[in-house]
Amino acid sequence: MLSTSSFIEQELLLHQVLALEAVGCKDWLTSKVDRSVTGRVAMQQCAGELQLPLNNLGVVALDYRGARGVATSIGHAPAAGLISAEAGARLSIAEALTNLVWAPIAGGLRGVSLSANWMWPCRSAGEDARLYRAVKAASDFAQALGVNIPTGKDSLSMTQKYPDGRQVLAPGTVIISTVGEVSDVRRVVSPVLRPAPESTLLYLNLSRLPLTLGGSSAAQVLDEQEAAAPDVGNPAYFAAAFAAVQELVEKGMVLAGHDVSAGGLITTLLEMTFANVEGGVEVDITPLGGLQNALFAENPAVVLQVPDAALAKELLHRHGVEAVAIGAPIPARSLRLFHNGQKHKLDVDALRDLWYKPSFLLDCLQSGEGKAQERYAGYKQQPVRWRLPQRFTGKLAQYGLDPRGGAATGRRPLAAVLREKGSQCERETAWALHLAGFDVRDVHTTDLIAGREGLEDVRLLVFVGGFSNSDVLGSAKGWAGALLFNPSAKQALDRFYARPDTLSLGICNGCQLMAELGVLAPAPVRLLHNDSRKFESAFVGVEVLPGASVMLRPLAGATLGVWVAHGEGTFDLPPAAEGGYSVALRYAYDAYPANPNGSPNAVAGVCSADGRHLAMMPHPERAVHPWTCAYVPDLNRQDEVTPWIEMFVSAREWVEART
Repeated sequence: MLSTSSFIEQELLLHQVLALEAVGCKDWLTSKVDRSVTGRVAMQQCAGELQLPLNNLGVVALDYRGARGVATSIGHAPAAGLISAEAGARLSIAEALTNLVWAPIAGGLRGVSLSANWMWPCRSAGEDARLYRAVKAASDFAQALGVNIPTGKDSLSMTQKYPDGRQVLAPGTVIISTVGEVSDVRRVVSPVLRPAPESTLLYLNLSRLPLTLGGSSAAQVLDEQEAAAPDVGNPAYFAAAFAAVQELVEKGMVLAGHDVSAGGLITTLLEMTFANVEGGVEVDITPLGGLQNALFAENPAVVLQVPDAALAKELLHRHGVEAVAIGAPIPARSLRLFHNGQKHKLDVDALRDLWYKPSFLLDCLQSGEGKAQERYAGYKQQPVRWRLPQRFTGKLAQYGLDPRGGAATGRRPLAAVLREKGSQCERETAWALHLAGFDVRDVHTTDLIAGREGLEDVRLLVFVGGFSNSDVLGSAKGWAGALLFNPSAKQALDRFYARPDTLSLGICNGCQLMAELGVLAPAPVRLLHNDSRKFESAFVGVEVLPGASVMLRPLAGATLGVWVAHGEGTFDLPPAAEGGYSVALRYAYDAYPANPNGSPNAVAGVCSADGRHLAMMPHPERAVHPWTCAYVPDLNRQDEVTPWIEMFVSAREWVEART
């Protein structure tokens, strides 16, 4: 047992807590799944300049025009459930809800539904009875909160048996998933601390019980799981606190917010600073009780960064909710702790490396030690930066566009979105084109093959992203074969590219297709597997090179954040002199992971020598609105669109000038 009085000893305990897989970074997992598909994802796992997996919940917009959406979160408490099955069930619900509370939910708690996945080693001594108690506790707690659990799943054989007679029982756990309608996806609160020195950090203990280390990550490290588990002592108070935080979120009175769960309050405070490259926090935790419990207890709680503490406390008081002002942001890159006259300073960046290390070790197993080490070294040195075009205002009226989509006046030129089996980006691409003032036609490869579509009146042809024919033959090779070896389809494409008044754009899988079709340069352009040999999903910075592409010319010199999601994005380019192409887009850093595929010279997109035909691996169609971007700098502005709209507007203006 470590002393509970020494900050130095608690820092040693903190090092061990951050090394736990349950507490540490999950980058190795989140980077290999597509987190931006549909172009309606308003919040996914990663946050901040450094794009670390810290977000409390996920949010997807219902459509492209409005602000309503759907939010989801999860919660579980396996260690606490070992102490008390009933407390574990209630804590799982509480964690799921303290993760969800940062999105403005239509109807509040009454607008939330839960799904319960029961993971239990039934038919083992005492476990059936424990499961019954856990289910009843979850049911009673949900009813007291006014939340329904209409669905779920039972996994009741969680026992591993070995030939020598040994068996291992999984800890009886309920995994709770939430879902609720979001009234405005733009108001969802991130856990990333904002640079607001006059703001205050408020701590809300939603358990309404004394802080305890039972079932905590610290207790696991100390091997002291016999302590009493935390719990939710008053469901009515928990519901009132949820409603109060919801009202603060709805009114825009919360700058940042994070739940207290795995790792305790100390981990929450650190995680609120990890995704930034500057700034820290100073807190006095004396009002919370003993030092060790204040730092590491995992009682359900939340931390809010508010610009006006007095106003926030007044609103909370009206709901009957108590809040403790524990600290504020500071310019120094440290976490300064005060407790009963003691003070201690922690190095945020050094602790972030400890927190990231479990991800690095797991990544060694999937990417190899070399790429994993590159990622570990590079993640903190490659913040996403934005350098906006000078004329950009963020308003659609600047381009003569209507917020509900399209040019406010005049004729609309025709763009075609070409897709194939496995394409998945046609809707967000069509929306970006429609918003920029095009009429959009949906064209399938079979339409060209059957002669139903000849592209005669199409001015802009867009090959969309996805995984055509499951990419079983490699990047877009199957798609290219369907077009090149069918006379009708090939003739339609040849006629389209022979016209001087057309543009084309290939995005991701469409970029790979354009390389296979040979429309970018006389010498072959190829797309190879990522250096990491795995799928890479990330929000990265890209630099737009001047003069190369018709569509990108208004963005020349800008640095913008954009999504990438691909497994084969490494450009293999012929020498420029014989290739007849131009590089149009580069990743902002020529190093992994910000250059996610290892393209030479960080090439992210190329265009034909005349600038009319552009192929790029990033997904600008998924970053047209600020709320679909994983990180946008705080510019104190209410932008309707990002600068990426300009590439689609530029295409429309180019074809209109030649009509």
